[in-house]
Amino acid sequence: MANEKKTVEQITNRDVDFAQWYTDICKKADLIDYSSVKGCMIIRPYGYAIWENIQKNLDDRFKALGHENVYMPMFIPESLLNKEKDHVEGFAPEVAWVTHGGEEKLTERLCVRPTSETLFCEHFANIIRSYRDLPVLYNQWCSVVRWEKTTRPFLRSREFLWQEGHTMHETAEEARAETVQMLNVYADFHQNDLAIPVIKGVKTPSDKFAGAEDTYAIEALMHDGKSLQAATSHFFGDGFAKAFDITYASKDNTLKYPFQTSWGCTTRMIGGIIMTHGDDNGLVLPPSVAPIQVVIIPVAAHKPGVIEAATALYDKLKERFRVKLDDSDQSPGWKYAEYEMKGVPVRIEIGPRDIEAGQCVCVTRHNLEKAVVALDGIEDSVAAKLQEVRDGMYAKALENREKRTYSCRTLDEINEALEKNGDGFVKAMWCGEEECEDGVKAATGIGSRCIPLEQENVGDVCVCCGKPARHMVVWARAY
Repeated sequence: MANEKKTVEQITNRDVDFAQWYTDICKKADLIDYSSVKGCMIIRPYGYAIWENIQKNLDDRFKALGHENVYMPMFIPESLLNKEKDHVEGFAPEVAWVTHGGEEKLTERLCVRPTSETLFCEHFANIIRSYRDLPVLYNQWCSVVRWEKTTRPFLRSREFLWQEGHTMHETAEEARAETVQMLNVYADFHQNDLAIPVIKGVKTPSDKFAGAEDTYAIEALMHDGKSLQAATSHFFGDGFAKAFDITYASKDNTLKYPFQTSWGCTTRMIGGIIMTHGDDNGLVLPPSVAPIQVVIIPVAAHKPGVIEAATALYDKLKERFRVKLDDSDQSPGWKYAEYEMKGVPVRIEIGPRDIEAGQCVCVTRHNLEKAVVALDGIEDSVAAKLQEVRDGMYAKALENREKRTYSCRTLDEINEALEKNGDGFVKAMWCGEEECEDGVKAATGIGSRCIPLEQENVGDVCVCCGKPARHMVVWARAY
């Protein structure tokens, strides 16, 4: 029993020290280990299995829309990176450089990719000749390197895993449609599969991706009231095409520049899952991406027939779910704490009395509620429980967001709301001037997150300067 209690006590209370709680979960739930390379993490099998489930789900969605996977080199020559001035300036502080190959100094420095726009553009210039070659719909799964000064597992590390989509289109309208389509894919995945409510919007000009005409993003609110940029989708226009001399022969036989998009998400989604859903017992995983969806715990396993009944239950469920039977010699109580720590959505307990009654006990992780369920038709009952977990997680996350969303008309109102209620999303009007965007942050400590696609009128004038407002903006402190 001492081990059971210690397993839970090792996690810092979430509302006492949120940052330490987060780190505790990353370590204690066997998601990561630290590397000898500062700022880099080892993603352990359980953590990587979550990423694999995210990857498979998104990859299926991308391919259903016609995208193909490719792979680009991890090194970018400095001369290639410099072809797009705004782009290289945006990434310059974070770039890692290779200067030697073996003992020899390279004649040209190589950048370890922070993103791959320039590599894709070089390739597109070689393969696009005619309108018949368009659209080009590519996606890449890889790692990238950005030399961050402050790092935290999953949220911000010097090397991280991601996917980056890169597409080329005949017209700006087609490219814009692609940009919004992929934003919607990310939003649907987060809300339906990760049970994380998000706000879809466009970034302010000062916050858009380097080299983009427009950057769209989904913003999610974490349990502590800070925002997480969960995914982005960029419309590049024809700027990169012009910089890299990518042209195609159009239907009227004139040379034109194609229009480009880029879109991506990263392993920071795992951090988002932890910070949105986790509690003081550990992880709470959405069923869609949980490595183990159902764990079966034999109770009084030493008694005749218990292991056999648990095994039969496992065989019945394994065809439909990711299920584990834990028949180890640890006590049931230790196992309960262990799988609560790992966030397994549904736990099934089965012992001699359950077998005799033709039933088992199902425990749902998000609320730790127990229910007696008949063994007959258990597959459908478990499916219903998993849906119950997803729906309950989403409702809880949405309730937290609604409770922490404040509509404000003045800077004083923003400060009062944050002081009284804690961090959260602030809806406030903005005139569109960068000076006022900076002014809000200087006066309140929160920055612009996005201009929501679904606009609301919470006032007629800018929250900062009092001039006529152009947009309602969502503001927050952010990870």
